[in-house]
Amino acid sequence: MAFTYSFLVVAKRTADSDELLEALRQLAAERPTRFTLLVPAAAPGPGAREEAESVAAAAHGRLREAGLEVECRAGHHDPVDAVTDVWDPKEYDEIVVSTLPGAASKWLQFDVPHRIARVTGVPVRHVLASDRREPEHSAPPTRERSGVLSPLSVLTWGGRSEGDRGGAP
Repeated sequence: MAFTYSFLVVAKRTADSDELLEALRQLAAERPTRFTLLVPAAAPGPGAREEAESVAAAAHGRLREAGLEVECRAGHHDPVDAVTDVWDPKEYDEIVVSTLPGAASKWLQFDVPHRIARVTGVPVRHVLASDRREPEHSAPPTRERSGVLSPLSVLTWGGRSEGDRGGAP
């Protein structure tokens, strides 16, 4: 009976990215491997948990189509807490954390890959990946037209004009 190496994969916005898929394919090519994809919720509450479950389901389909043995689940909104909730050193050999690159990644700002490594005591591979979701576009906020001297309105009592105060002296 062959030994199967087991990875816990932690990803949220990058769960179905091409970069993560390629990294997992490479790991599976090295030895018999199984993966558990953990998708932390975006926020506390049942709505965010359901969204994480749908992200996990979409990623599950894509990873299975690529021929990978994978199980997916949603987790706690804090990625370190999500890992702590499911972590079992008898079940997982290593961890993969997938983040957005650079300043776009809150997980990198909060040092999530290193924090997970400290909590679990196992190697953590870091994959930089892109977000496959369509960017959300919104119209710029409308701005009220103001007069040339309006920046000086802050110098008046309370920053309001005489008409705004209801005629008070």
